Amino acid sequence: MTDRLSSYGYSFQIKVITALFTDRLFLQQISDIMLPTYFESDANNWIVTNILEYNLEYKSPPTLEVMKVKLDDVDHDVLKQQIVEHLKDAWKFVEATDLEFIKQQALDFCKNQEIKKAILSSVDLLKHGKYEDIKSKIDGALKAGGDKDIGHDYMTSIDERYTDAVRDTKETPWEVLNELTDGGLGKGELAVFVAPAGIGKSWGLINIGANAIKKGMTVLHYTLELNEAYVGLRYDSVITGIANQNLKHYQSQVKEDLEKLDGELIIKHYPTKSVSVIGLRSHIEKCIMQEKKPDVVIVDYADLLRGHGQEKRHELEGIYEDLRGMAGEYEIPVWTASQANRSALEEDVIDASKIAESYGKVMVADFVISLSRKIEDKLAGTGRWHVIKNRFGPDGITLPSKMNTSNGQIHIYADTSVQGKDTQKQMDKGEEYTRQMLARKFQEINNDDFE
Repeated sequence: MTDRLSSYGYSFQIKVITALFTDRLFLQQISDIMLPTYFESDANNWIVTNILEYNLEYKSPPTLEVMKVKLDDVDHDVLKQQIVEHLKDAWKFVEATDLEFIKQQALDFCKNQEIKKAILSSVDLLKHGKYEDIKSKIDGALKAGGDKDIGHDYMTSIDERYTDAVRDTKETPWEVLNELTDGGLGKGELAVFVAPAGIGKSWGLINIGANAIKKGMTVLHYTLELNEAYVGLRYDSVITGIANQNLKHYQSQVKEDLEKLDGELIIKHYPTKSVSVIGLRSHIEKCIMQEKKPDVVIVDYADLLRGHGQEKRHELEGIYEDLRGMAGEYEIPVWTASQANRSALEEDVIDASKIAESYGKVMVADFVISLSRKIEDKLAGTGRWHVIKNRFGPDGITLPSKMNTSNGQIHIYADTSVQGKDTQKQMDKGEEYTRQMLARKFQEINNDDFE
């Protein structure tokens, strides 16, 4: 068995370094058994040494900015140049699709080295009959590289359960949803907007993002339909209230309004079905390395991600499971959307049975809310939001809403509020107007038939 990673090749070693930079859980797990001397070059040895030392002090991987500062202490010009080149190579592999395999192989290698050292150091113990010491050494080696987090100790962690950190939530733009979800969406949680095509679910997601930016948060918005610039224009409309088609005439006002914001927005476009959740995770790691860790992640929308599995419903279930896993790993709320069936177009209220392809989406998500807008709603600028699932409070509730799709302004009200009652009356009038219009049209057709 080789004592160094050189037998795996240069690319493998660089990808291990990439994983140390980008996966905090992997770094925590392997830090006690990873030795810089396992790497064949002085440059890699230096990089790994600094990653492990930084992690020991700060419990997280260093950023590239940290590594640049550390490089100032390297006096050897040739070594410094090699380190820079190796760091660039490690950066190139951030979105490599085989990093999970690389991490497992590296972990197995380090564990085997621990077992090997334990066996070799047990030779003298064997001569002296110290079998208990041998067992202790071997047991320790077998446990090396294991997950150190045993979980929540119920009896000794009572105070911890009653702190605000138990569920650190990010508010939505709508007070009624914040009340229903006990403060908004929390870290590691997944929420889904459900609606037929062209109803307004993308506008809803942008309202979530715009609200977070206004509150000084960093938002990462993935779009799998619209291009990055067009999504940016929609954010401009929601933030400023200017109709999308008129933005070009008010560029100075847009710039002035955006300069007042404390938050950040990163919009990343991927072609439909071109990226999986693994790809999103790699991009998040890239953002973290540039000190742009997101507070909220938006995926517009999950059904268009690339999944695995031969059957459509199994593929979609896997995507939503992976999304929620991603939310948990990075401790961020994730908002996405899903298509409703075609039959939902004429429904007053869209329930769980109208969700396209897979009911498993509802089972995985923490909060699911649908949007229905019939023809009369589009004419009146209204809509109905129905809470399908809510882990944090009541569900089965339908909420009236005003929607202006020219500038993306969405207002959702409690049905018992003054605004909610007024909106409901407006919706009822819209239905009555549509019925009268259809009745007149029907009468005209009948009159034409008799002439």
